[in-house]
Amino acid sequence: MSKRVIVSGGGTGGHIFPAIAIANAVKERWPDAEILFVGANGRMEMKRVPEAGYPIKGIDIYGLRRDLSFKSIVENLKLPFRLQQGMGVAKQIILEFQPDIVVGVGGYVSAPVLKKAAEMGIPTLIQEQNSYPGVTNRILAKKARCICTAYDHLESYFPKEKTVKTGNPVRKDIINFPEDKTPAYAYFDLNPQKATVAIVGGSLGARTINESVRGFIDDLRDLDIQFIWQTGEYYFNNYKEMVKNLPNMRMMPFVKRMDYLYQVADVIVSRAGALSISELCIVGKPCILIPSPNVAEDHQTKNARVLSDAGAAVLVPDAVAREKLKYEIWELVENRQKCESMSRNIRQFALPEATQSIVREIEKIIGA
Repeated sequence: MSKRVIVSGGGTGGHIFPAIAIANAVKERWPDAEILFVGANGRMEMKRVPEAGYPIKGIDIYGLRRDLSFKSIVENLKLPFRLQQGMGVAKQIILEFQPDIVVGVGGYVSAPVLKKAAEMGIPTLIQEQNSYPGVTNRILAKKARCICTAYDHLESYFPKEKTVKTGNPVRKDIINFPEDKTPAYAYFDLNPQKATVAIVGGSLGARTINESVRGFIDDLRDLDIQFIWQTGEYYFNNYKEMVKNLPNMRMMPFVKRMDYLYQVADVIVSRAGALSISELCIVGKPCILIPSPNVAEDHQTKNARVLSDAGAAVLVPDAVAREKLKYEIWELVENRQKCESMSRNIRQFALPEATQSIVREIEKIIGA
């Protein structure tokens, strides 16, 4: 009888791409497995998951609004009722699909799905991506069969006997780069003889990073450095006119070939989401991390600090990025010795077998 797996989570690429990586690995282990994703209506998983070849069902759910506007206050007051409705929809999905296990990868939609599955006696597995778990996963972990983590010392947040350090799933195409970088340089139309700085703000873009680049864009004209700048779809039109006459700038809303970006980059500027950090550890490139302040529990700062304390990354707080980013980029590009040291240090955190490790935990729960 084929295995039946529900994967729930989303909201950002940092949740969606690991979820798809887990689904792909499940299909490799059990080719006839049936996999159903459950996401939040209106969020990017409703597009990205079908593009990856998997069915998805949506729930009308959103997270806690963190600003103090009147609209947000009203939405927050409605949230308990929306969560209750979401659990009703989750129950119906679970009853129809009859999964052997439900896997939660983060994002607010996973809460009602995992909670309802546990109540119905279906085993659940949590994939905790961050160095500091959010409140939701700490609550869900009490009923979960297994919690797969990416960092050490999370036993103080989760039941020790159910916690396994596996790492975060990453895209297969970044684990083993080919020796020949020619296709990657050609993809971006870049010169292999020049240093390349990649600036990425996550799948949705990052306002602070984009405004920081905008602040020093006029300084780029005379530099012998190439730039790849992923702005995010929302911000792209704001900046495209500014780079028209910059031959050393490649600006795009979304980079589909992240493997190529990682291949050509000598320095990477990034947010500090769990997926980004896991990928950066594997590719081993010197990086400048600008944690987003707009996330639960300030977990991106905690993620980044793990690396910066080990000399594996430069941490630039969001509040000072507009003033400091330019100088941090220049310093790294010019300091080959520091770059080599950071590359060695960050590789020590790499866990390239994470996806397979998670599937082994799934197999322990539902059988071979």
